[in-house]
Amino acid sequence: MKSLGKILYKYRSYTPIPFLLVMIVFAKPNITSILIGLVIAIFGESIRLWGVSYFGSVSRATTQFVEASLITQGPFSYLRNPLYLGNIIIYFGLGIMSLALFPYLQIFALIYFSFQYYCIIFNEEEYLYSKFQDAFTVYKSTVKRFLPQKNELPEEIKSKLAFNIKSGLKSEKRSLQALVITILIILILYLLDLKLWKLFL
Repeated sequence: MKSLGKILYKYRSYTPIPFLLVMIVFAKPNITSILIGLVIAIFGESIRLWGVSYFGSVSRATTQFVEASLITQGPFSYLRNPLYLGNIIIYFGLGIMSLALFPYLQIFALIYFSFQYYCIIFNEEEYLYSKFQDAFTVYKSTVKRFLPQKNELPEEIKSKLAFNIKSGLKSEKRSLQALVITILIILILYLLDLKLWKLFL
């Protein structure tokens, strides 16, 4: 499990590609699926942006886990892994938008990415404990992995990082680009299916 988690962490930016390709090839979007899925995907990205605005480019480390301090602010005060939850929500939202192989692809995506992040988290938590020890133990006992809840954090483990939306947007540049491109592809497929291009001939 530990070895698999390290591999999945290193290549986590690429593991969604097969899902996205299948989603595009078998896309059958309609206006309802596009609107619902878009709202879900934007919600997921909002969670990510909220989180990375506290620690910026650290989230882009690929070869090893990097953490300058134990982050317990923003979405991290509600759940320990908001970025991974945000990713799962984004993939699910895009799957809804495309309506590809519905509902099998969407269910598979939820199961697969939940498993992927579980393997990654297994290693991350071991690393965080080795670095922050008692502070992480207290944090772990106060905040759930994926189930959002609001508990009052002990003062000694509250991080003091500044919220920096500019840094967050810079860190999220690639994710936002990929999200926008995928959304545009789904919209183009929808318009092609409607044959609206004939109006311009």
